[in-house]
Amino acid sequence: MSGFYYVKSAKANIQCRARGLFRLEKNVPLVGDYVEYSDAGNNEGVITKIHPRRNKFVRPPLSNIDSMVIFASAAIPITDTYLIDRMIVIAEKSDCEPIICINKVDLNTADDLYAIYCKSGYKAVRISALTGEGLDDLINIITKKTCAFTGNSGVGKSSVLNAIDPDFNITVGDISKKLGRGRHTTRHVELFELKCKALVADTPGFSAFDTGHIAKKEELASLFRDFIPFLGKCRFLDCMHIKEPDCAIREALDNGNIQRSRYDSYLRLYKQEQDFKEWEHKTDA
Repeated sequence: MSGFYYVKSAKANIQCRARGLFRLEKNVPLVGDYVEYSDAGNNEGVITKIHPRRNKFVRPPLSNIDSMVIFASAAIPITDTYLIDRMIVIAEKSDCEPIICINKVDLNTADDLYAIYCKSGYKAVRISALTGEGLDDLINIITKKTCAFTGNSGVGKSSVLNAIDPDFNITVGDISKKLGRGRHTTRHVELFELKCKALVADTPGFSAFDTGHIAKKEELASLFRDFIPFLGKCRFLDCMHIKEPDCAIREALDNGNIQRSRYDSYLRLYKQEQDFKEWEHKTDA
């Protein structure tokens, strides 16, 4: 129901409204917030305080995310590595650990895709929601963490969720009813707890993280983990790693120390940020 937030307390899930002051300060509660509330009885209350956040995402409205689990597949549908890399940059920018989770390995083992991210310094896991392969590895990674699940349509996020915790053997749209919690009907973001004590926000997909401007083009290279060992080693201090001579990043690319798909994603993101006007960088966050 619009205007309500659902707070999990030690006793129950409390239906709350937020103080009007939050909206005036443009600091409305987000999914994942730690809050204080005043009890109005009958499992209702008013949110009176929002504790400082580790991080926040405006679209979708999330906060305090430890890990972003980026689902991908080398089977139908095949995930574009650029979409994965874009999400990695968003995660890195927000102090959120990116986890690459490759599903449907019963159809395609995704050796190349897996190797790209392992070689680039990221935690990657291969799973099959159908056969159960690799699910224990994923569970170990997310246990006791607050995570956001994201991925392109059809990659099997909801199937993986159901496979991780059979008690959720329902469609994602019904999860709110299963938990007895509400959800914001226009934003479609839900936070729920699995048996492994992971809190998971299941988002609609890559497009849900519609941040527009991700980072200044000058800082993009520092958000590529595999670029970091080579930063500061170029001839020019302001090297953008595109066509400048004696560029350590492009030399690492030529030597196979940086994966071609990763560098191509950097170029694409750089071009997008270069095309933004300054006034377009402003958000309502």
